[in-house]
Amino acid sequence: MTARLRLTLGYGCFLVGSGAVTMAIIYLGMRYIPDYPLTAANPRATGTVSSRGEILEALVKASSAALAVLAVIGLGGGWLLAGWVLRPLQHINRAAVRAADGSLDHRIRLTGRKDEFTDLADTFDTMLDRLQRSFEEQRRFAANASHELRTPLAITRTMLQVALADPDGPDDRLLTRLYETNQRGIEIIDALLQLSSLDKASLATAPVDLAAVAAQALEAGGAEAAQRGIAVSADLRPVTVQANEALLRRAIGNLLENAVRHNLPTGGSLTITTGSDPSDEGRALLTVTNTGPHIPADAVETYLEPFLRGRGRTADPDPTRRGHGLGLALVSRITTAHHGALRLTPATRGGLTVQVSLPAGPRDRAPGHTS
Repeated sequence: MTARLRLTLGYGCFLVGSGAVTMAIIYLGMRYIPDYPLTAANPRATGTVSSRGEILEALVKASSAALAVLAVIGLGGGWLLAGWVLRPLQHINRAAVRAADGSLDHRIRLTGRKDEFTDLADTFDTMLDRLQRSFEEQRRFAANASHELRTPLAITRTMLQVALADPDGPDDRLLTRLYETNQRGIEIIDALLQLSSLDKASLATAPVDLAAVAAQALEAGGAEAAQRGIAVSADLRPVTVQANEALLRRAIGNLLENAVRHNLPTGGSLTITTGSDPSDEGRALLTVTNTGPHIPADAVETYLEPFLRGRGRTADPDPTRRGHGLGLALVSRITTAHHGALRLTPATRGGLTVQVSLPAGPRDRAPGHTS
């Protein structure tokens, strides 16, 4: 039994039931008519006057006919009314069928007055948007991951073939290159494993001073910044967050590494700050800002996808600036796992500002770190 048929029967039964109740009330009221012979009010009238029994009998017949008409009207009108009410569901069902067949580009875009059906259609369209973006990201991820993992394996195979063809055996440069290529593949796989584990495992968290963790990450990455001549400034105000310290340090380290490697060749700068989020007192805010080349606003969100770098999917020709394209993707996953928010904002003159907002924990009165 379809929903339309159930609604039709419901409308018809309600209409017939209402009519039956009305007729019953009239019938009960007519029973109070006196049960003695009635005479006409005009003595000259020649017609006969119906008795109470005849009136009640006629009322029952008329009521039966009226209920039959109401039943027909209720079922017919209920069928049309149910079809009109359920018409939006037909659009939603067609979109769901197309989505089940693999077509995610169709949208309902239900028009009309705002009601439960338009809310459902808008929610379904939003779900399709997210699914389409997710599937497209997964397809790009599979293609990029295959390319990234294939490259070091192909290089390794070539170098092994050269080594096997050399009668004097491999030289030290070949072995060093082979080791670096193998290490690159291991780093890629380790990063992928971390991305996968963040989607499944629950984090063991504890109160952590965000400023202290940022200071440790800055100390670890300060040597590379100094080597490249990048001026580093920090304003690390104490704020406690509930987080996994190792993952938080890895996220901040990745942000600093990106800020250093994607900076200006000369005269670059980097700024890192921590403290309470000005827009929300219950959250902590980490901000990393660096100078660098101009970044299109419509391309900045793609940086969060695995294997997509500032140069697209192409690795930097400078091996000291080369990355795997997993740094910001890992930062995004770590932030999400901590119920935080990550925002990337390109600067007008070039460079990037990354803000990580995390839920704040108990207040920490430890002194801040400023340099």
